Amino acid sequence: MRDVAIAGAGMTRFAKYNDRGLKELTREAVDAALAAAGMDKRVPQVAIVGNAAAGLTTGQECIRAQVVLREMGIDRIPMVNAENACASSSTAFQLAWLYVASGMYDVALAVGVEKMYTEDKARALAAFSAGVDVEQLRGIMQQLKPPSEQKAGEESGAGKSRSLFMDIYAAGARAHMAKYGTTKEQYARIAVKNHNNGSLNPHAQYRERYTLEEILASPAVAEPLTRLMCAPGGDGASAAVLVAGDKVARYTTSPVWVRASALVSGSDNRAEEGGITARAARQAFEMAGMTAKDIDVMEVHDASAPAELSIYEEIGLCDEGEGGRLVDEGATEIGGRIPVNTSGGLLAKGHPVGATGIAQLYEIWLQLRGEAGGRQVARARAGMTENGGGMVRGEAAATTVHILAK
Repeated sequence: MRDVAIAGAGMTRFAKYNDRGLKELTREAVDAALAAAGMDKRVPQVAIVGNAAAGLTTGQECIRAQVVLREMGIDRIPMVNAENACASSSTAFQLAWLYVASGMYDVALAVGVEKMYTEDKARALAAFSAGVDVEQLRGIMQQLKPPSEQKAGEESGAGKSRSLFMDIYAAGARAHMAKYGTTKEQYARIAVKNHNNGSLNPHAQYRERYTLEEILASPAVAEPLTRLMCAPGGDGASAAVLVAGDKVARYTTSPVWVRASALVSGSDNRAEEGGITARAARQAFEMAGMTAKDIDVMEVHDASAPAELSIYEEIGLCDEGEGGRLVDEGATEIGGRIPVNTSGGLLAKGHPVGATGIAQLYEIWLQLRGEAGGRQVARARAGMTENGGGMVRGEAAATTVHILAK
């Protein structure tokens, strides 16, 4: 396998756009990535576009890549459509990496794009609810009902007034609290951190700062989650240009190298091998010849604040049950031992599902090039992303872990 580098990357600001569609969002992100790579749109030899929900939210199915790229004058080359729930664009990135690493192509374009915002909220919620085994959907909703909705005959609000995934994360948070004594305040401190980081990121959907008290006092979603502990949906796009190591000097003097790319699926044998995130991280660390101690900055899939805490434990930043202590120590803040979600994470940057994975990689690319502005991590040389998607039998259906280095 050949060495592969990111020559350029770009993204839109994540937001709720009434007047911007998939094509316009894609154009902005791809133009930014190509400009950063110093190349013309005719240079990429293959393109992979990640998108999860356009069929449900916009009606565009089947040929999303060909539609959004043709509009901006990219045609003829092979195009692949990647759909893998919230991990759609990080999966697209892995496919782009494989095309170049294998020697089949020298330059590949990876894109993530999503249009989640619509005045018909039910359509967006339906898109999230489709990320589980739909044959078991009703049973899942009833099983996950928070204590406040346990009254006989009362239907769950999951999938109606809120995303089903918030109930999944809330149930996991309650279990962690019962087993390890983790507190709601510790979860809220993660939200404080990420919103503070997002205030420094011009691409973030929300740039407000909040106190611990404000996080806790925001409207309840599903116990123990409040609204500000949950990632907002929205619209956006992200893109990266990957180039073979022996060709990258033609385009940039500051390449960021892809040291590992892991994609794994959920399993019914978690007791034997660990959960999906642990397995993906283990695979990536082995591929890169690194451990968690070698990582200077990381972006993880904080679709809720409790999700981030669980990921700390799963990827080895601390022992199982010690995530709350890591939060209390400030270890994951900018300036801490291992900064996590310097972009603001999904909580503040936003979560246009199919664009999230490459947006995480964009943040690490900026950090390793020393271009992250007020949220820059000092002397960052290696970074990592973790991006999960969907849910089957109590864990993510798909998870990617990528490791990048200067």
